Amino acid sequence: MSYGLILDVDGVLADTEALLARATIAMFRELYNVEFTPEDFEPYVGAGSKRYTLGPAHMRGLEIDLETALSKRRENFLALLQSAESIAFPGATELIDAAYDHPEWRLAVATSSRSDRAGATLAAAAIDLSRFDAVITGDMVTHMKPDPEIYLTSARIIDAPIRACVVIEDSLVGLEAAKAAGARCIAVANTFPRKKLSAADRIVDSLTQVDLAMLLALVA
Repeated sequence: MSYGLILDVDGVLADTEALLARATIAMFRELYNVEFTPEDFEPYVGAGSKRYTLGPAHMRGLEIDLETALSKRRENFLALLQSAESIAFPGATELIDAAYDHPEWRLAVATSSRSDRAGATLAAAAIDLSRFDAVITGDMVTHMKPDPEIYLTSARIIDAPIRACVVIEDSLVGLEAAKAAGARCIAVANTFPRKKLSAADRIVDSLTQVDLAMLLALVA
């Protein structure tokens, strides 16, 4: 029997949600002279860069050149990433190593980020991608979270039944996508408070609280 551990990146493996908000706020300020707050982006966390950028803009009635905005946002984010200290969340490497060393578990990354930004983020977090059986990014699927496509695709590529997969997510749309796919989901309260993550099968405060016994209990 093969089990799957599918990990989101921003807010799960890498502490980047605040950096993404700062990069987007700076973009709107630089290109449109409009001020946003991090809270303006919360409904779009995990939903992909297009929705993350367009959603708050539309709420303000602001028309933007999306490609220019995304390019500037990416530029801002990469600059912030280069100046950041270690961004890996505690417990990330240990959990990955434990699953990698167990013959029944297969590993995947599933992120709404484009491959270039995801690669830069994972490198900055010192995540060893050689331990993963698949890396699925937003430019590899048609529909973004909360659509379940990215998780169904991940399960298919790692050759594990979706109901034998555990997804670890931090965002509300990611949790919705995982549950819609039919996977078990652990929500880590890095981005949203526990009370907003009640749809998860388990809620933890840190990846240090997750081990293979917890994963197996969800899918066995």
